[in-house]
Amino acid sequence: MQTSTNRPFLSLILPVLNEAATICEQLALLQELRSRGVELLLVDGGSCDGTPDLARPGVDRLLESPRGRATQMNAGAHASQGEVLLFLHADTTLPPAADELIRAAMTANVAWGRFDVRIDAHQPLLRVVESMMNWRSRLSGIATGDQGIFVRREVFERLGGYPELPLMEDIALSRQLRRIARPACLRERVLTSGRRWQKHGVLRTILLMWHLRASYFFGADPQQLAIRYGYRPRQR
Repeated sequence: MQTSTNRPFLSLILPVLNEAATICEQLALLQELRSRGVELLLVDGGSCDGTPDLARPGVDRLLESPRGRATQMNAGAHASQGEVLLFLHADTTLPPAADELIRAAMTANVAWGRFDVRIDAHQPLLRVVESMMNWRSRLSGIATGDQGIFVRREVFERLGGYPELPLMEDIALSRQLRRIARPACLRERVLTSGRRWQKHGVLRTILLMWHLRASYFFGADPQQLAIRYGYRPRQR
């Protein structure tokens, strides 16, 4: 996976906050990618549960950043070396050979893309939810962070990285990327945690997400939307 200039083809950027319970398992799943030359950067947003110490042996670079996914992912992108950047949530698992799938997509001169998603929970209604998420994303050209967004470095840097928002940063970046090109919508699926759906209920979570996205579309303050979602954004 190394390029002719010894720059890695792919850098994987993993923003985390207090993920001690699962981080070792998550990183174990990424070691095969590292063995094939994928650069793995973990960006900690101020964990107080020992996540950085647990993660250190399993990453190429461990960074610290102010809390906030957008801020953390931008910090990781800035420190990375890859020609293509892959942003992965800490509760999301990539499909096998994700690096080769991305490489194959990029040979078609694609600027950016994402995977289809599957929610890791057994409720039948979630099969409908994930199908609708994938269909909507394919139709709209908008991706969420759960789908493993990947983008050429030059394009990401040209746009100035993720907008520094406490929520909806993935939607905001997708909108900017869509103006440049439609995404490569890979049908191979990432597996994302169903913990929020299980904790709050499927229907309640669906309604909340529809409400938050509609509010964002009509100009609501992302800071207030993040609070409604359950995040505790850092003060501006």
